[in-house]
Amino acid sequence: MTSLVADLDCCGGLSNIDFKQADFCVMTQLLGYVDLADPGFVAAVFTIVFSPLFWNVVARWEQKTRKLSKAFGSPYLACYSLGGAILLLNVLRSHCFTQAMLRQPKMEGLDNHIAYYLGFVLLSGGIVFVLSSFFALGFTGTFLGDYFGILKEARVTTFPFNVVDNPMYWGSTANYLGWAIINASPTGLLLTALVALIYVVAVLYEEPFTAEIYRQKAAKSYRRS
Repeated sequence: MTSLVADLDCCGGLSNIDFKQADFCVMTQLLGYVDLADPGFVAAVFTIVFSPLFWNVVARWEQKTRKLSKAFGSPYLACYSLGGAILLLNVLRSHCFTQAMLRQPKMEGLDNHIAYYLGFVLLSGGIVFVLSSFFALGFTGTFLGDYFGILKEARVTTFPFNVVDNPMYWGSTANYLGWAIINASPTGLLLTALVALIYVVAVLYEEPFTAEIYRQKAAKSYRRS
């Protein structure tokens, strides 16, 4: 999930959105459809918040102590293990997201062909960003390898990183948004807003670290040359 992006790109993803300008009347309307006390909704909220919290806490702990690398005998094995755990958490998060939508009512205004096709386009675009990010970064680059001391030669600047910053996160957000629209689910829309908010916080937490380690790597390479 590490953001290995160019210093400059054409846009900054959802991290550039001014949430102060959001129309909270829309949010109020969505809340009218959602039972916030429903166990399925609570489970979805928990998994959405817990997943990035888990991987950031564990990765920072590893970066400071190297205890995972020592336990597994290799930083690569430790990174692969954390990556597997993150994948399982993401599967659980998606399952809880879907179940929360199915347990609550649909929104009539979204239950039409136009909305369905829009959701399909968002879902397709999100998949493209997520998969292309993974192929560009590789497994260790995607799953926090820099915290294990596994660095690339330089920050990735190829597609999709030359189109949008943090494409893995915003592609995932587009997936959830598209899935919510396809299901005409106000619950899904509300949960997607939470996903976006959590990713914004994750980027603010992760990006300075990533930028600094690659700055240090570039400085060391320059001194050697």
